[in-house]
Amino acid sequence: MEPRFLQDLRKYPNGNIFLQLLQVPKPANGGSAAVASSSSHMASRQTPPSSTRGVGCGSKSLPEYNACRMKGVFMPNSPPYDASPNARCQSSSLVGDAGEQSASHPLISSSVDVVDGMQIVEMTPKLPERDFAGSAYIPVYVMLPLGVINMKCELVDPDGLLKQLRLLKSVNVDGVMVDCWWGIVEAHSPQEYNWNGYRRLFQMVHELKLKLQVVLSFHECGGNVGDDVCIPLPHWVAEIGRSNPDIFFTDREGRRNPECLSWGVDKERVLKGRTGLEVYFDYMRSFRVEFNDFFEDGVITTIEVGLGPCGELRFPSCPVKHGWRYPGIGEFQCYDQYLLKYLRKAAEARGHSFWARGPDNAGSYSSRPHETGFFCDGGDYDGYYGRFFLNWYSQVLVDHGDLVLYLAKLAFEGTHIVAKLSGIHWWYKTASHAAELTAGFYNPCNRDGYAAIMAMLKKHSASLNFTSAGLHMLDQQENITNTSSDPEAVVWQVTYAARDIGVEVVSENALPFLDRVGYNKILDNAKPLDDPDGRYLSSFIYNRLTPLLLERHNLEEFERFVKKMHGESVHDLQV
Repeated sequence: MEPRFLQDLRKYPNGNIFLQLLQVPKPANGGSAAVASSSSHMASRQTPPSSTRGVGCGSKSLPEYNACRMKGVFMPNSPPYDASPNARCQSSSLVGDAGEQSASHPLISSSVDVVDGMQIVEMTPKLPERDFAGSAYIPVYVMLPLGVINMKCELVDPDGLLKQLRLLKSVNVDGVMVDCWWGIVEAHSPQEYNWNGYRRLFQMVHELKLKLQVVLSFHECGGNVGDDVCIPLPHWVAEIGRSNPDIFFTDREGRRNPECLSWGVDKERVLKGRTGLEVYFDYMRSFRVEFNDFFEDGVITTIEVGLGPCGELRFPSCPVKHGWRYPGIGEFQCYDQYLLKYLRKAAEARGHSFWARGPDNAGSYSSRPHETGFFCDGGDYDGYYGRFFLNWYSQVLVDHGDLVLYLAKLAFEGTHIVAKLSGIHWWYKTASHAAELTAGFYNPCNRDGYAAIMAMLKKHSASLNFTSAGLHMLDQQENITNTSSDPEAVVWQVTYAARDIGVEVVSENALPFLDRVGYNKILDNAKPLDDPDGRYLSSFIYNRLTPLLLERHNLEEFERFVKKMHGESVHDLQV
């Protein structure tokens, strides 16, 4: 039977050409000719030519260097892609007398080395590229490191950062994105704000004539995928939480999650006399007054408002600290006293007070849908009670976003406002879409769970930041094949739900990458060739600034990507 990787190769563009090249004659001594391994095959599909592929074999591989620097998409603790140096650094190779065959082929870039008397032929496909010269201009921003400002609100290593920003400026990025952490700025006492480090940072960016996108981060940093520093919620909030833990999201077993405030306290005066909404608004208003000069000068172009864990509009349904492991379905987070009070009111208004409870057969964090009575095919999620509960649960999410964005629009009138959503792609092919349901997205196979969110964003003229770039690579990975995952379908549904109602889409990469294949995929999604309305991303955010990105060969590749996003011509186009 033909090996699996050869079957896959036939499906790949120009795959038959590669298969012809694999027919290497046996050596004269009767030994069998070696063929490429499946891991090297994957490298040939995903790795650009050695002169441009970004990370050289002598460098530490990107996942090793930058493990867990991805935010906005739930991933296993070990990234679901081949992180081995071989997969990242080596092209597929053949051992034998194939050098002449491959060297003369127009679609193959190859080099020949001699090792122990045998020829080693490295081959990489010259993948065709689109020419984006003259296309729409899409701004490119780069996220700054999470810990660029320390807990004393001081700028960390200003000289080193200045050098890095100058390098970014040299490749014509439009600007940078930075998190303004609630836990740093209002750390010690209510309504005592310290913006000192941020002012110094903003001034540095302004002097370099770069633009700023600012994230108002009302969540903690640390313990999630993408967190490489620890920034807790303000100390005074933690003190309140010790005496009243119901201010935090709570699961069925009573475990509290201090990652962010429960949306149940949005209208409850439990925060030193203020409601959650008042706390958010006071913070936003303080920021707007403090940095008025940067708004007036047009330096701050965008405000992304944190709406939940990781800044995203979702329930914290998959906390690793509580035992969740990918691809678990997660758990509902509505068991604090405030959300339960609202659930009781909703059940009584419906005339079924006994529905004032969460599902008792929804499994645990790491369960699979078919292991539960609630999420299995034909399960309770689609019964009368299940529909009532899921509708209420998802409406809590929409209402929270609605209220916070209303206040953001007041505080930042005339400024571009953005809300962030993550792509939850596992169990998407099941009927219940269980992982989405526990996160608050009421999106089973018979219902569009994103339309109401997009209508809410449209109401406030807010854009959507959907962390989708890079999700396309996940469905190629072996360890997600049994999770009914469909990253491409999630991207399609969410982005088209936004565009169909007229909500602009911003994007950032979910996975770290430095290679041309990754950049070209971003470009194809940013400027889709087959969209008859020419609907493009309004901006792209690269996640994130690291010393590795600024190495000469990687920076050159990034500059090439920026030019194409800007609609400029490049001279080494592979066609």
